[in-house]
Amino acid sequence: MFRAEIRELDNGPTLKMEGRLVGDWAEQAKSLVTKDFVPKRLMIDLTEVTYVDSVGDRVLKWFESIGATFVAKGIYAAGICERLQLPTLDASVSSPTAG
Repeated sequence: MFRAEIRELDNGPTLKMEGRLVGDWAEQAKSLVTKDFVPKRLMIDLTEVTYVDSVGDRVLKWFESIGATFVAKGIYAAGICERLQLPTLDASVSSPTAG
């Protein structure tokens, strides 16, 4: 199972992903970001990602190549960022916009 959505937060757009970032689901996450235009200051929240395969690895590296930064609060997500050498952000800056 996989879920992805773009949320507008105080510090810019965040792609929040949950579940298994694998195969076609990983490619669909990439398509979600590129369907209109690539947003500036994009953050990728990997906190709820439970597994990443080689396709997911390539998509995450592509996100890095377009300037995205990553939020990884959990052990697995932090491990992904460390393994792929992805730039991480302090998780405290990704709080939702107050209404």
